[in-house]
Amino acid sequence: MSPPDPTHSDALLLGYAPMDQMHQEFLDGVAALEHCDDALVSSSFLNLKVHLQAHFDQEDGWMRETGFPAAECHTNEHAEVMKSVHEVEALLKQGDTAICRRLAAELATWFPAHATYLDSALSQWMCKRQFGGAPVVLHRKSAKATSV
Repeated sequence: MSPPDPTHSDALLLGYAPMDQMHQEFLDGVAALEHCDDALVSSSFLNLKVHLQAHFDQEDGWMRETGFPAAECHTNEHAEVMKSVHEVEALLKQGDTAICRRLAAELATWFPAHATYLDSALSQWMCKRQFGGAPVVLHRKSAKATSV
């Protein structure tokens, strides 16, 4: 059985709506870059870069403003991703469009673990602060999973 496609499932929902929305936008941006026509690689990369900066700034801000205990590890990982994005951008400016698709593939591989371990803790923290308890998230089985 193959793993669920995170761009078409709720497998990565964490229960904090603003974060879940940003994550869906991230997954959409990664998919757009992976599958766009060659002529759109530069613009798709730029869109993803802008999204990532806003996404990470938002999460880093939540952690800073609320005194999130595990902030350093989480923000360091964001910084490392952005470092890679800037390195890829420099290569793109030299005409290397293939590196952008490779970045998208690497981000697709990286993200599930990041969301599961780092973002889920932040999601719970934010929900406890805002709502007084941990989020409850129901995950549907995909049609593929039930037919196997």
